[in-house]
Amino acid sequence: MIELKYFERSDFQQLINWIDTPEFLLQWGGPNFSFPLTEEQLENYLIDANKDNSNTLVYGVLHKATGKVIGHISLGNIDRKHKSARVGKVLVGDKDVRGKGIGQLMMKEILKVAFDELRLHRVSLGVFDFNTSAIACYEKEGFVKEGLLRDSRKIGDAYWSLWEMSILENEWLETKKG
Repeated sequence: MIELKYFERSDFQQLINWIDTPEFLLQWGGPNFSFPLTEEQLENYLIDANKDNSNTLVYGVLHKATGKVIGHISLGNIDRKHKSARVGKVLVGDKDVRGKGIGQLMMKEILKVAFDELRLHRVSLGVFDFNTSAIACYEKEGFVKEGLLRDSRKIGDAYWSLWEMSILENEWLETKKG
């Protein structure tokens, strides 16, 4: 139903269109991006990505039936020595396919890259505590909450708390059996 393909310059404008508020940008991109999202920021994001032995892989999510890019996901902080990485930039951008299990399919695919292709041992991610649908999706794929980083991000006058979650290789293998 979906396929991960390397994120390219031709995907920039669509992603920029999806990220339409400062709050949404913080949820998607963390503190490394500023609103409004620009092509220059995306160029910098890709400078060392998607190359042999790079520590970041950035993907557009292709809907096979329509051929449309419907989302975005990355695997960053790839540490081949310690066999770990971090999922980030998770976005089901096409509103027409939200709530249909696409996020879970995206997680399955990125974990295949992490565990099958890169032979990693641990994959982590961060998710804001109010994003209950994302948390449920990650838990369905075997991620475990490790701890809550209280008031870790400031947006306007508010502070947001972030759950740290991870999945280990043996836990992922167990989810594949079920």
